[in-house]
Amino acid sequence: MQVRASNHPTSPEEFQRQLAEFMRNQFQNEPAPAGTEPSGQGESQRRKTTADDFAFQHKPQDVKAYLDRYVIKQDEAKKVLSVALCDHYHHVRLAFEGKATPNYTKQNIILVGPTGVGKTYLIRSIADLIGVPFVKGDATKFSETGYVGGDVEDLVRDLVRKADGDVARAQYGIIYIDEIDKIAAASTMNGRDVSGRGVQTNLLKLMEETEVPVRAPHDIAGQIQAMMEMTRGKKGPSIINTKHILFIVSGAFDGLEKIVRRRVREAVIGFAAKGRGAEDDEAMLEHVQTKDFIEFGFEPEFIGRLPVRVVCRQLNTDDLFHILKTSEGSIIKQYEQDFAAYGIEAMFQDDGLKRIAELAAEEQTGARGLMTVSERVLRPLKFELPSTAVRRFVVTRELVESPEKELKKLIAEHKTDETSVARRLVDDFARRFEQEHGFTLRFSEEAAALLVAGALAAGQPVRDFCAAKFKDYQFGLKLIAQNTGQKEFTIGPDAVGAPDQVLSQWVVASYREEAQKR
Repeated sequence: MQVRASNHPTSPEEFQRQLAEFMRNQFQNEPAPAGTEPSGQGESQRRKTTADDFAFQHKPQDVKAYLDRYVIKQDEAKKVLSVALCDHYHHVRLAFEGKATPNYTKQNIILVGPTGVGKTYLIRSIADLIGVPFVKGDATKFSETGYVGGDVEDLVRDLVRKADGDVARAQYGIIYIDEIDKIAAASTMNGRDVSGRGVQTNLLKLMEETEVPVRAPHDIAGQIQAMMEMTRGKKGPSIINTKHILFIVSGAFDGLEKIVRRRVREAVIGFAAKGRGAEDDEAMLEHVQTKDFIEFGFEPEFIGRLPVRVVCRQLNTDDLFHILKTSEGSIIKQYEQDFAAYGIEAMFQDDGLKRIAELAAEEQTGARGLMTVSERVLRPLKFELPSTAVRRFVVTRELVESPEKELKKLIAEHKTDETSVARRLVDDFARRFEQEHGFTLRFSEEAAALLVAGALAAGQPVRDFCAAKFKDYQFGLKLIAQNTGQKEFTIGPDAVGAPDQVLSQWVVASYREEAQKR
């Protein structure tokens, strides 16, 4: 997020950018200058937000099931977020229909957990699911007055930009503020800035309900645009109401577990208190109460506006392995695409993924460690392989532990290994097909050999060659499953040679079988 000092003069570069953006918005047919991005649409192009945009039909279990596809572990956090989200957007829908509850308390959320456990990913995934504007900010960028840091109201204006200028839609978006623990201001917490109280006060106004000017006083281009609109008699919305904006804040809250432990020990009499050791620090956060946040350094009014408390747990090696192997947002897919850009297929073996997860756990940065380790391991291959004849390779445990050594072996032996790796990629295609569509494909050795030969002859990646061959199979197999309940299918050489014809025969046979049952 771009942060501006609220009373500093605009730099020439910033003024030029704002003016270029303003001119582009006024003259929609003009091409955008290089290096700039459109921030809104013309008034004539904007579609009015209606109640249909918030016909929120999801149930909490639906939301959690969606989050499970992207975020590993954190089951309790997913449940709490799912319920809070559904409650909030059901209220939004009622508000659009004129049935809002006057005394409704907005369920703003506070997430507690170490770095890299998926806090940001959870919120971003939720915003994608419901299709509302989403803005992420960093609490450390704000100051009480805006003299040094940024203005918290800019977060709300960023929602308007994310909504393509649609103020009505922006008023129902999500603002996520990370590192909120850094603005705690308790004198007992060493090193904390007392100006954090002022930032808390400013955020408190936003979280409750206030009206924010759409155009900031220091936004020169915006002020020029407002004046031109007034001369044309076209006055757009000038304020944004924050009543229905959902606020979610998060932080690591180092030291909070000690405050909770002290309170719990004081409350427990006798030997029961002795059962809690240092190993329970993470579990201690499950018992956090409002008074603990206040002692940590938050104003009672501020923490009171965050009624939903979510604790995210640290990720272990198994969790990191499952992120790599099963998450739809796994960075492995990113690396596959990186190599595919050079016509190289990368296949990640389980023992290789496991070793990456083990090394990432040692980094103690949660899921972020996966990128750190993967980049360190695969960088030599990304540098060398595009200039060689190697077009396929497998990431094994040995490669993760000794990338330079395995790279030399790979280059020397690539001709012998190419067919073997390609054969395994056929099985990998079957595994992904099952994961995505729920049907098991078993390739005969002859069929697999034909697919490998075809891919090599065509100079195509094996996965892409298989996907093209069986691009419509999920639809036909679904019909077969409905008729017969069959979920496993053997792919022989005839199906490789004429996939559509064989699939049609299977579908017709399934209807005959269903008719015979009747």
